[in-house]
Amino acid sequence: MHGVSGTPFQRVARVMVGPRVAGMLLWVACALWLVGCAQPPQVPAGEEDAWNGRIALQVEGQASQSFSAIFELRGNAQTGGLALISPLGSRIAQLEWKDGHAQLTSAQESRTSDSLDALLQDVTGTRIPVAALFAWLKGVQTTVPGWRADLSALEQGRLVAHRDDPAPQATLRIALTR
Repeated sequence: MHGVSGTPFQRVARVMVGPRVAGMLLWVACALWLVGCAQPPQVPAGEEDAWNGRIALQVEGQASQSFSAIFELRGNAQTGGLALISPLGSRIAQLEWKDGHAQLTSAQESRTSDSLDALLQDVTGTRIPVAALFAWLKGVQTTVPGWRADLSALEQGRLVAHRDDPAPQATLRIALTR
């Protein structure tokens, strides 16, 4: 019997199709993500920043983890929202944050925290530099200890960021859609 550990996406995948088929579906989703064409979204002047597309996170180590989802991100590091959707179209998790409080809603639970970073880590399985992510998506090279971002393909809707420290190493890939 499978435990209840893992990210919400991993738990849903295990229940829906089993771990072996879920792994294969994840690899197929990653392959489709790599093949797809993407362009940075155009946001009309005066509206809040918003991005959508596909996000993939690979965490290396003894227990290598992969996470892949369709995402809808809006706002900034202080106020915003992030929806993560499975390749099959079901909502994995919804994060909302404002005024130093964050809320995570998934099929399994709803909880709040004073830390957006902590809730996002619960969903993805590792820390992601949220403030830097917003800067990177705007094309601003922001330095984060342990992370290096490649913004060279952002005009084509692609962003890749690598974390070397702290271990384990991680790679975040984003493909933006219109």
